[in-house]
Amino acid sequence: MAKVRVESFTISLDGYGAGPGQDVDNPLGKGGEELHRWFIPTHTFQSVHGDAQTGTTGVDDEFAARGFDNIGAWILGRNMFGPVRGPWPDDSWKGWWGDNPPYHVPIFVLTHYARAPLAMEGDNTFYFITGGIHDALNQARAAAGERDVRIGGGPETIRQYLRAGLIDELHIAVSPVLLGSGERLFDDVDMRDLGYKCVEHAATENATHYVLRR
Repeated sequence: MAKVRVESFTISLDGYGAGPGQDVDNPLGKGGEELHRWFIPTHTFQSVHGDAQTGTTGVDDEFAARGFDNIGAWILGRNMFGPVRGPWPDDSWKGWWGDNPPYHVPIFVLTHYARAPLAMEGDNTFYFITGGIHDALNQARAAAGERDVRIGGGPETIRQYLRAGLIDELHIAVSPVLLGSGERLFDDVDMRDLGYKCVEHAATENATHYVLRR
């Protein structure tokens, strides 16, 4: 049965999944890139960004690769798509990733403001969903068919799906850095009460990986 999954979502030791002050120069907020020291060097990351000949292997790469396995659609919060706030001034912003984003499946972006679908290279089409998390998930499931739906973030988007009881499994990587401020992942979310248990964990030099499942 197809699942709804969070994969390779990294938080700091003090619980932040994004740094403060996101803007064009700081896509993950100030200090946010430090969270992903485990992920960026991996062969998986390098491959999805166009360089299949480089990158590290090992435990970090194994977790990164699992995050793309059997994924048929993604859901992103609007902040994961870009720094634009409020009504779209125009359609010029096309994401952080260049002409060929790393998803290669339909992507559903949660927003309060309508925008026409955006088709890009590599079978990437972004759909901008104004009907809320359930509408986005229904459309993502339809697009994914028998494959899984990946909730990409950010923290508030994941929290909404957690509170609604819609996420089956989460892979959380804890990075050994302190951000000090930003957006926490688990604020006002009781994971134990929601029925999650840690079913797998592994430590590397740059992260400790946890798999949580209901």
